[in-house]
Amino acid sequence: MATSISMKNIPIFEVGFLFLLCFMGLVSAQLSSDFYSTTCPNVLSTIKTTVDSAVKDEARMGASLLRLHFHDCFVQGCDASVLLDDTSNFTGEKTAFPNVNSLRGYEVIDTIKSQVENLCPGVVSCADILAVAARDSVVALGGPSWTVQLGRRDSTTASFSSANSDLPAPFLNLSQLIPAFSNKGFTPKELVALSGSHTIGQASCTNFRTRIYNETNIDSSFAISLQANCPSTGGDGNLAPLDTTTPNTFDNDYFKNLQSQKGLLHSDQELFNGGSTDSDVIAYSNDPESFKTDFANAIVKMGNLSPLTGSSGQIRTNCRNTN
Repeated sequence: MATSISMKNIPIFEVGFLFLLCFMGLVSAQLSSDFYSTTCPNVLSTIKTTVDSAVKDEARMGASLLRLHFHDCFVQGCDASVLLDDTSNFTGEKTAFPNVNSLRGYEVIDTIKSQVENLCPGVVSCADILAVAARDSVVALGGPSWTVQLGRRDSTTASFSSANSDLPAPFLNLSQLIPAFSNKGFTPKELVALSGSHTIGQASCTNFRTRIYNETNIDSSFAISLQANCPSTGGDGNLAPLDTTTPNTFDNDYFKNLQSQKGLLHSDQELFNGGSTDSDVIAYSNDPESFKTDFANAIVKMGNLSPLTGSSGQIRTNCRNTN
């Protein structure tokens, strides 16, 4: 249990010292938008060029790069732990259930890292590359922009077990989703806003098969159309867009689909299923600009989850391996 400190009987100079220590702690852990302005001034334009090219080649890559940032930050904080490859004596997060045969885009991050290392060796972290690439991916697909706070460092560890326990599964009920996000400091409204990232991207059959064959809160014609590509057995890797109307555009159609019982994943439809988040779904359906604003704010907040700063961690030369 947290305890509070009474300052009633502490001399004024000691109170000032305590506040100074707190302030110094905040500053040392603080990220800033101009972190690389002198050490690597062209890093943002370099990342954007590569992301734009990758998304132009394959629109789905935008969702994949955004998802990498999310899956990184929800496990150990935003420290690029998700990018570490397994070795003979180390098990990373890539083979955890929410990630294996699902996360993608690693090669795009490799390309960016290689380019940035040529520009500014040993300066820009993989964690910051993930954060910027996520923003640029959303923008490339017509979504909002936001100022990315920078200065994260890369971890030398990863957590297979935390990846399995902390990342919200597509089968969760609302009563499970709310605490999963609350544990990371997000409100139910921010849960809904972040779920709006499903306005882009695709999911595999294995993640929505149960919903389209067994659930009743689903539009029947929608379910039937999905069954053609997702049989009751087999075809686990077959894909379907999370937003069936505009799958390659970052807009608010995802929320409109939920109101029509056309959420692809069980966890999607749970946001509009007679529960406490119904009103947020309706609000975002009616006001796309408020969704984009709230999404951007929630992503910035997510990017601030337990970053390594100062002398913690390292700046990996290769995002797949520790130095």
